[in-house]
Amino acid sequence: MSFDKDKILQLCNEWSRNTLMQTLEIEYIDAGEDFLTAKMPVNSRVHQPMGLLHGGATVALAESVGSAASLLFINHEKQEVRGIEISANHLKSKREGTVFCTARIIHQGRSIHLWEIKITDENDKLISLCKLTNMILSRRS
Repeated sequence: MSFDKDKILQLCNEWSRNTLMQTLEIEYIDAGEDFLTAKMPVNSRVHQPMGLLHGGATVALAESVGSAASLLFINHEKQEVRGIEISANHLKSKREGTVFCTARIIHQGRSIHLWEIKITDENDKLISLCKLTNMILSRRS
């Protein structure tokens, strides 16, 4: 199967309709053979009470992108993805603007995918660093 960036981005954005990803306004914007990137606006919808980007919104962004990235490596008719562990280190706060999230594959096994996920701001400053482990399961009939 050849890599079709536009088709991948279209599919990821379609999969996001009527989900948490749409609620958070996550938009997939770039893809490669070993990465997937999305962006999310930072505004009051994703703030914690102190007016900063909520860590939970950041983790939701990271898990959304990492899980979608695993979908690029599986047979959708026979397999499905489940996130089984995520860790996040929040390094910098953000009040407004946009964050960008890029998931890069670290390990692509038959049953486990491990992703390094970086969330950066518009100036490429690191906001959060996450690690996501996805389990690849056989689809049940």
